[in-house]
Amino acid sequence: MGEEFYCVLKLVSGEEIFSLIMVDENEGDPIIILQNPVIMKAFQNHQGMHLKVKPWIETSTDDLYMIKLDKVITMTESKDEHLISIYENYIQDEDDDSIEVHHPGGRVKPSSKMGYVGSVEDARKSLERIFKDLKES
Repeated sequence: MGEEFYCVLKLVSGEEIFSLIMVDENEGDPIIILQNPVIMKAFQNHQGMHLKVKPWIETSTDDLYMIKLDKVITMTESKDEHLISIYENYIQDEDDDSIEVHHPGGRVKPSSKMGYVGSVEDARKSLERIFKDLKES
Protein backbone atom coordinates (compact mmCIF):
# COMPACT_ATOMS: atom_id res chain seq x y z
CA MET A 1 0.00 0.00 0.00
CA GLY A 2 1.13 3.51 -0.78
CA GLU A 3 1.06 6.66 1.27
CA GLU A 4 -2.15 8.53 2.13
CA PHE A 5 -2.68 11.91 0.50
CA TYR A 6 -5.51 14.35 -0.20
CA CYS A 7 -6.72 14.16 -3.75
CA VAL A 8 -9.27 15.48 -6.21
CA LEU A 9 -10.56 12.76 -8.55
CA LYS A 10 -12.60 13.15 -11.73
CA LEU A 11 -14.51 9.93 -12.43
CA VAL A 12 -15.78 8.67 -15.79
CA SER A 13 -19.29 9.27 -14.41
CA GLY A 14 -18.53 13.01 -14.33
CA GLU A 15 -18.35 13.23 -10.53
CA GLU A 16 -15.57 15.21 -8.88
CA ILE A 17 -14.56 13.83 -5.49
CA PHE A 18 -12.27 15.18 -2.78
CA SER A 19 -10.90 12.58 -0.39
CA LEU A 20 -8.00 11.26 1.61
CA ILE A 21 -6.83 8.39 -0.60
CA MET A 22 -4.33 5.58 -0.81
CA VAL A 23 -3.42 3.57 -3.91
CA ASP A 24 -3.08 -0.20 -3.51
CA GLU A 25 -0.98 -1.84 -6.25
CA ASN A 26 -3.14 -4.96 -6.44
CA GLU A 27 -1.02 -7.28 -8.63
CA GLY A 28 -0.79 -4.79 -11.49
CA ASP A 29 -4.46 -3.75 -11.16
CA PRO A 30 -4.33 -0.64 -8.91
CA ILE A 31 -7.25 0.07 -6.59
CA ILE A 32 -7.87 3.50 -5.11
CA ILE A 33 -9.05 3.46 -1.51
CA LEU A 34 -11.04 6.57 -0.58
CA GLN A 35 -11.58 7.60 3.02
CA ASN A 36 -14.64 9.78 3.66
CA PRO A 37 -15.02 11.00 0.07
CA VAL A 38 -17.00 14.21 -0.40
CA ILE A 39 -18.32 16.31 -3.24
CA MET A 40 -17.47 20.02 -3.04
CA LYS A 41 -19.45 22.49 -5.12
CA ALA A 42 -18.41 26.13 -5.38
CA PHE A 43 -21.14 28.74 -5.55
CA GLN A 44 -21.36 32.49 -5.24
CA ASN A 45 -23.98 34.67 -3.65
CA HIS A 46 -24.17 38.27 -2.42
CA GLN A 47 -21.84 37.40 0.50
CA GLY A 48 -19.07 35.97 -1.69
CA MET A 49 -17.75 32.60 -2.82
CA HIS A 50 -18.72 29.50 -0.81
CA LEU A 51 -18.19 25.75 -0.91
CA LYS A 52 -21.00 23.30 -0.35
CA VAL A 53 -19.71 19.98 0.99
CA LYS A 54 -21.73 16.79 1.00
CA PRO A 55 -20.90 13.10 1.21
CA TRP A 56 -20.17 11.32 -2.06
CA ILE A 57 -22.63 8.55 -1.17
CA GLU A 58 -25.24 10.11 1.10
CA THR A 59 -27.10 7.02 2.35
CA SER A 60 -24.09 4.94 3.34
CA THR A 61 -22.52 4.76 6.79
CA ASP A 62 -19.19 3.44 5.47
CA ASP A 63 -16.03 5.52 5.63
CA LEU A 64 -13.94 3.59 3.11
CA TYR A 65 -14.66 2.97 -0.58
CA MET A 66 -12.64 1.26 -3.31
CA ILE A 67 -12.52 2.30 -6.96
CA LYS A 68 -10.68 0.65 -9.80
CA LEU A 69 -8.31 2.93 -11.68
CA ASP A 70 -10.25 2.47 -14.96
CA LYS A 71 -13.14 4.46 -13.42
CA VAL A 72 -10.91 7.53 -12.97
CA ILE A 73 -10.30 10.07 -15.73
CA THR A 74 -7.78 12.07 -13.76
CA MET A 75 -6.58 12.66 -10.22
CA THR A 76 -4.38 15.27 -8.64
CA GLU A 77 -2.87 15.58 -5.20
CA SER A 78 -4.17 18.57 -3.26
CA LYS A 79 -1.90 20.49 -0.93
CA ASP A 80 -4.36 23.37 -0.58
CA GLU A 81 -4.46 23.85 3.20
CA HIS A 82 -7.77 25.75 3.04
CA LEU A 83 -9.49 22.93 1.12
CA ILE A 84 -8.01 20.29 3.41
CA SER A 85 -9.15 22.25 6.46
CA ILE A 86 -12.72 22.50 5.11
CA TYR A 87 -12.70 18.74 4.43
CA GLU A 88 -11.35 17.85 7.88
CA ASN A 89 -13.82 20.18 9.64
CA TYR A 90 -16.69 18.65 7.68
CA ILE A 91 -15.62 15.10 8.57
CA GLN A 92 -15.19 16.07 12.24
CA ASP A 93 -18.60 17.81 12.37
CA GLU A 94 -20.27 14.87 10.64
CA ASP A 95 -18.90 12.49 13.29
CA ASP A 96 -19.91 14.72 16.22
CA ASP A 97 -23.33 16.04 15.29
CA SER A 98 -25.11 13.19 13.59
CA ILE A 99 -28.88 13.34 13.99
CA GLU A 100 -30.62 10.01 14.04
CA VAL A 101 -34.11 9.69 12.59
CA HIS A 102 -36.00 6.89 14.34
CA HIS A 103 -39.37 8.53 14.67
CA PRO A 104 -42.66 7.35 13.20
CA GLY A 105 -43.23 8.72 9.74
CA GLY A 106 -39.61 9.89 9.51
CA ARG A 107 -40.40 13.10 11.38
CA VAL A 108 -37.87 14.66 13.71
CA LYS A 109 -38.84 17.00 16.52
CA PRO A 110 -36.79 20.23 16.32
CA SER A 111 -34.25 20.76 19.08
CA SER A 112 -31.83 23.49 20.11
CA LYS A 113 -29.07 21.47 18.42
CA MET A 114 -30.87 22.06 15.11
CA GLY A 115 -31.30 25.75 15.77
CA TYR A 116 -34.77 25.58 17.31
CA VAL A 117 -34.75 28.16 20.13
CA GLY A 118 -38.36 29.28 20.60
CA SER A 119 -41.83 29.46 19.21
CA VAL A 120 -43.31 31.82 16.64
CA GLU A 121 -45.38 33.41 19.40
CA ASP A 122 -42.26 34.10 21.51
CA ALA A 123 -40.50 35.62 18.50
CA ARG A 124 -43.52 37.82 17.70
CA LYS A 125 -43.67 39.14 21.28
CA SER A 126 -39.94 39.83 21.30
CA LEU A 127 -40.08 41.71 17.99
CA GLU A 128 -43.12 43.74 19.14
CA ARG A 129 -41.25 44.69 22.31
CA ILE A 130 -38.19 45.80 20.30
CA PHE A 131 -40.38 47.76 17.89
CA LYS A 132 -42.16 49.55 20.76
CA ASP A 133 -38.82 50.42 22.40
CA LEU A 134 -37.52 51.87 19.14
CA LYS A 135 -40.73 53.83 18.62
CA GLU A 136 -40.56 55.33 22.13
CA SER A 137 -36.93 56.44 21.81
